[in-house]
Amino acid sequence: MKALILVGGFGTRLRPLTLSAPKPLVEFANKPMILHQIEALKAIGVTEVVLAINYQPELMLNFLKEFEKKLEIKITCSQETEPLGTAGPLALARDKLIDGSGKPFFVLNSDVISEYPLKEMIEFHKSHGGEASIMVTKVHEPSKYGVVVTEETTGKVEKFVEKPKIFVGNKINAGIYLLNPSVLDRIELRPTSIEKEVFPKIAAEKKLYAMLLPGFWMDIGQPKDYITGLRLYLDSLRKKSSPKLAKGSHILGNVLIDETAVIGDGCLIGPDVAIGPGCVIEPGVRLSCCTLMRGVRIKKHACISSSIIGWHSTVGRWARVENMTILGEDVHVGDEIYSNGGVVLPHKEIKSSILKPEIVM
Repeated sequence: MKALILVGGFGTRLRPLTLSAPKPLVEFANKPMILHQIEALKAIGVTEVVLAINYQPELMLNFLKEFEKKLEIKITCSQETEPLGTAGPLALARDKLIDGSGKPFFVLNSDVISEYPLKEMIEFHKSHGGEASIMVTKVHEPSKYGVVVTEETTGKVEKFVEKPKIFVGNKINAGIYLLNPSVLDRIELRPTSIEKEVFPKIAAEKKLYAMLLPGFWMDIGQPKDYITGLRLYLDSLRKKSSPKLAKGSHILGNVLIDETAVIGDGCLIGPDVAIGPGCVIEPGVRLSCCTLMRGVRIKKHACISSSIIGWHSTVGRWARVENMTILGEDVHVGDEIYSNGGVVLPHKEIKSSILKPEIVM
């Protein structure tokens, strides 16, 4: 089986982290985002993953070479010279996806994090005999999304309603598809949307089916949702009694700590924290709802909550960093500094407090 991952654009919503690395290579729960998906695909027997990409392909492929060997899966690239939306990349990668076997192939959005029930999706796809399957997830506020209206018993998609003013359903597209090769005949090589142009036509012919995604789902393409996604992901690890979660009297709730990180005495860590490789947490530090990327140092008695600390950054003694503060790579926050929602670009030194959310160039 083959799969296409829509890697797409510049990751503007996740800046300043994406100023240092393409978005799919930004770590989520101590692992590059895209690796969560590649591992899930490999686990159900996918042998080749095609990355549909228009930005920094060399960086991405060089990085993934080591995982190609480790996971024994072929990773190739289909490069756009202009952005082609969510359907155009499938037409561009047509020759890579069609192998004459007639088998369906997966398409995934690279920002999506979930438990990836791909095996169940293959069974679902076989059972209905349609042309395409899409994964849907339930949301509390459907008015913010495009809603997928389905037949309750079969999952057959009846129509799509964009940001409905009145309630028509609460299922939205979760960005994971299983498509027969014939779907490629419906897509022209031009900028085009699979959600707005391709799927409605397949639904009109009664050949599109939706499977309700079990477990959690999050689009982690922006900081607020990234932090929420981390909470949901760690919670799903806890439900599976994962040995990856940290234990100890200084741990509160679900916490992921790389084995190379060093934690000082008197720290209180959690809930919902990921600490990356080579991090140094000095004594008396308080961490909650945050991610520390590789090589971060947090000095004595600092307090960090609801924030993302970029690679090789430092936070000074008694500093307080909170309210969706995002530090880019190699940012150094001084002692006793307060950051309330500061978004700091890479290679900066912060010597005075950031009292209200703002971007520090």
